[in-house]
Amino acid sequence: MGMFDPIKGFGVTFGMMFKKVATEEYPEAGAPAAPRYHGRHQLNRHPDGLEKCVGCELCAWACPADAIFVEGGDNTEEARYSPGERYGADYQINYLRCIGCGLCVEACPTRSLTMINFYELADDDRQRLIYTKEDLLAPLLPGMEQPPHPMRLGDNEQDYYVNGPELARPKPADSSEAVL
Repeated sequence: MGMFDPIKGFGVTFGMMFKKVATEEYPEAGAPAAPRYHGRHQLNRHPDGLEKCVGCELCAWACPADAIFVEGGDNTEEARYSPGERYGADYQINYLRCIGCGLCVEACPTRSLTMINFYELADDDRQRLIYTKEDLLAPLLPGMEQPPHPMRLGDNEQDYYVNGPELARPKPADSSEAVL
């Protein structure tokens, strides 16, 4: 340690004393999250409103904290919630246990489960930190219909995964544009 090291340290402190303090007015004015921040989970929908979750329970198996509970149910022609044979009848995520690792998102074969950049997950009631399927489902966009309803994008489940993304994208204005 040199003889002038304590003076250098005090110099840093002295220099910071005259800088303007940056204060964020949270919770009145929330700061935007980074675009790729992974916060709360969301269960996505197909373009016609049917749920993408098929109740396979792979997300629950992949969760190292055992924070996810999924119970699958069978679709019928009268009550169809997803294009497959099954759907997630009961879906819960316990945010008291969730460690935000994203392994559940990686395990999802239908890309039903994603993480959005909503970060306000604190609460003073333990029961409100257990999110149910109704809390996690993506909102209905214009043109979507609330399930249960028949399949609208095709005759079978394969049509949703082969033709579904094209039906969700807007068509190019002219034929000279390349289709991705």
